[in-house]
Parts: sequence; structure tokens; C-alpha cells
Amino acid sequence: MAEAKNATFDGIMQDLQAGNYLPVYYLAGEESYYIDKISDFIAEHALQPEERDFNQTIMFGSDVTASQVADAARRYPMMAERQVVIVKEAQNIKQTDALEKYFQNPMKSTVLVMCHKNGPIDGRKQKYVKAIREAGVLFESKKLKDYQLPAFIETYLKKQGVSIDPKSTQLIADSIGADLSRLTSELEKIKISLPDNDRRVTPQVVEDQIGVSKDFNGFELRDAIVNRNVFKANQIVKYFDENPKAGSIYSFLPLLFNYFQNLMIAYYSPKKQSQEAVAEWLELRSAWGAKDYMTGMRNYSGMKVMQIIGKMREIDAKSKGLDNPNTPQGELMKELIFYILH
Repeated sequence: MAEAKNATFDGIMQDLQAGNYLPVYYLAGEESYYIDKISDFIAEHALQPEERDFNQTIMFGSDVTASQVADAARRYPMMAERQVVIVKEAQNIKQTDALEKYFQNPMKSTVLVMCHKNGPIDGRKQKYVKAIREAGVLFESKKLKDYQLPAFIETYLKKQGVSIDPKSTQLIADSIGADLSRLTSELEKIKISLPDNDRRVTPQVVEDQIGVSKDFNGFELRDAIVNRNVFKANQIVKYFDENPKAGSIYSFLPLLFNYFQNLMIAYYSPKKQSQEAVAEWLELRSAWGAKDYMTGMRNYSGMKVMQIIGKMREIDAKSKGLDNPNTPQGELMKELIFYILH
């Protein structure tokens, strides 16, 4: 049997793929994608197909009590090495005392999977958490930050034997966002569309499969602003204003805020003349990623960057209706881009 340890998604999956199962998997957090991947794998692989009828139980937290879950977990398997009990919507179980008691002495022949979505375990339940950790795995499934999405996309496609360029990666990240279930579904659609003799994702492929314009998007707007290309930036903002579904202030504001926030940090780099040193300072994956920040430091002073960040906060508040009863989103976009570029 595998030993309990600090749980990561990759670590858990490696153990499961090796056939090592623990008595308890408590999967909690805001990102349902990882919870579903782990629980689905256990449901499909922990038992042979002919063993599932008598040894696999699926319950819902809104329909059962902690005592009922514990009683199901204490049953012995029938003509199988183990039984599997999967509890979906485990966050809806109110009183957990019976489960805490079970975790303190779990059945070694049971794999109990608790799927607790929409947030972490109540931090006040320290004894409960401790009992889970001692029984098996407590995994916190966190939402990815926007800046983590490109790496996720690249890694996901690489495992499928598909390559992707940075622009295409950013186009997908900006268009889909951090909903990993939807994101992976779109990546699968892209993968299937590729011919066997060319397993590369290009901006044209993204435009064809997802419907994101390769010329008018958040990535191109960011590039125009980095390089202070006033004409191109205004073209893109005009396109967004005329095609609200293609982009809005809500989609590009986080992208630009992240860039200027990092640009401000880059100014504090001890060796800001070195692209490699700036990349290391910003904890980027490669020196190539610092190229835009080197350009930004040439085109924007530190004072201007501070002012831009302040303006972004103001525009963000106005876009949400604070001190702004009438100004449309399109006008707010134009106001912000004008402020940044002039």
C-alpha cells in the first residue's frame, strides 16, 4: 500500500497508475477538473469491470449522512481485493463526526473517495483534517491563476504529442480562461483537428477551431501596448468595441494589469539590463519571456507604470459600476488605452 504524503495531482496520479491505492482520498477545492480526474480514474481502474456491481458504491453528500458513508466504507469487498466508495458533493454532509471516527481507523480493503467541491474544507475542523491526512490523502484542488494557464496548455498538449507556439498558447488562455474542464475540452477539439503529419497548433488553427481572431485579440493588444504601437492598439480596441463577443474590458484588463504589475517588479531587478537576470527576477520559465519586459522598460518609465496601474484600478472600478452610472465599457476601454499610450 502507498504511504500518505503531501499530495499533488501528478503525485497522486503516478501512484494510482502504479496500482497503489490508499484507504482515503479527500479531494477538496474550487477546481473541479482535478477532483474529477482523480475520482474518475479510481472509478475506472481500482476494480475490474466484473467486480464493480458488488464493490463500487457512488453516493451523494446531499442524500446521505456521515454515518451512512462510514457504514458503507466498513463493508468488506465481495470476491475482490477491495471495494470503492465514492462520495460526490461531499461538501453537503453537515455533521462529520462519524467520518472523523472512521478516518482514525479506516478499512484497508476500502478506497473511500470524498469529492468536496466549490471550496476547501472548513479550516476550523483541524481534528477532521488531521484524521484525513493520517488515513490517506488530502488534496486541495486550486484554481489556476491566469499566468499559470500557458504552462498548463503547453504541458497538456505536449503529453498528447502536440506542439504549440507562445502566441497560440496565449490566444487560447485569453479566450477560454481558467475553467480547466472547458479548456481541456477545447484542447481536445484542437488536437483532433490536426493532421497526422503536422501536429502543431498555430494561430490559424486556434482561429479556425475556437473562433478567436489571430489579429484582433488580447495577445495582440498587449503586444501593441508593449511596443507603444498606437495605431494597432486603437485598431484592436475599435474591433472589440464593434464585436463585443471577441473581447471586452473584462477579458483584457487582467492581462494588461498582470503585465504592468510585473513590469513594475522588473524595475526593481538588481540587473535590469540583463534579459536573463530579469527573467530570473520575475521567476519566468525562460529568458525569452522577459523580452516584453525589456521592451516595456524602454518604452515606459517607472513613474508612468505606477500611474498606469492606478488608472487600471480606477477603470476596473468604473467597469463594475462604482462612480460610473453611464459610461459604456467601450468608452472605458478607449479611455484606458489612450492613457497608457500617451
